[in-house]
Parts: sequence; C-alpha cells; structure tokens
Amino acid sequence: MYGPPWACIRTTHRSWPTNGSGSKRSPNPLTWSVSARPVSTDRALVVHSRDAWRDTFRVLTDERPPSRTVLHCFTGGPGEARRALDLGAFLSYSGIVTFPDADEVRSAAGLTPLDKLLVETDAPYLAPVPRRGRENEPGLVTLVGAAVATAARQSEAEIAERTADNAAVAFSGTGSAP
Repeated sequence: MYGPPWACIRTTHRSWPTNGSGSKRSPNPLTWSVSARPVSTDRALVVHSRDAWRDTFRVLTDERPPSRTVLHCFTGGPGEARRALDLGAFLSYSGIVTFPDADEVRSAAGLTPLDKLLVETDAPYLAPVPRRGRENEPGLVTLVGAAVATAARQSEAEIAERTADNAAVAFSGTGSAP
C-alpha cells in the first residue's frame, strides 16, 4: 500500500448560506450528499463537523462508521461527545480547547475516556492560547495536550502517552490502547 494508513475518505464541503439577514437557512437537500463508507476497511474515517451535528450524526448512524472513526478538530460539547462516543469514535481536540470561550469543548474533553482521546494542532490554523491569532505549528500540540490534561484531571505525561497510543490505534490499527 502506498501512502499513510489513514485517509480522509470522502470530503464534501457543506456551507450554510445566509438569507441576507445573517441567519442561516437550510440547504437544498439535493445539493448535498456524503458517504461515510471507507474506501478501504484498513483506513480510518476522519470527519470534520462544523455546526452540522444533526446531519453528521444522521450520516454516521445511517452508514455505520468503521471502528476507527475520528472526529477531527472536535468542537462539540458534552452532548455531542456522548453521541460520538456511543458510535465508538475517537475525539480529537485542537487548539480550540485552550480558547477562553470554549467551556463546552473543555467539558467534552473532560468526559472523553482516555482510550478515545486524541490531540492535534490543525496547523496552520487554530493556534492554542497563548499563540492564538498567529500561525499554528505541530510543536504547539503540547499546549493542546496540557489543556486537555487539565480538563480530564490527568497529568500531561498521561495524556501524552495515551494520545500517542490512541493515534497508533486510530491511524494504523496498531498500538496498545484497549
């Protein structure tokens, strides 16, 4: 097999146009479709859901996601986290977890089981505090891990070890996570 053992399986960008007043209106259902079926069963399904939780969970429920499904750049609160975890997904937290107004995201991180937890930078975007507003870089993932450790009431070392193991499980099907 060429390339890494993970892939964004199928990407469909969905934007919510406004009706001129700034409020969002529902899209025409004929203009949007997505499939959560993996190209290959040996690859992870990576999902980025932004302000579309109802549709995301509908598709994932209908399509029965693979066991190695990752909700990348997770921005939901505790309710969305519980639904994703019920589907068996990994939740990956970005620099957003460090933002002052991200209490719901931190609450979600705090309830995510250690064997379903991932951290990421989403570089070059979403730099964590105190670098917010500047270009993000992979080395800043330690700041994300520290924020998740605080939310999960765990040591930074524990979060680093568990998320490294979880990444191996999620993206290559190896590792020691249960």
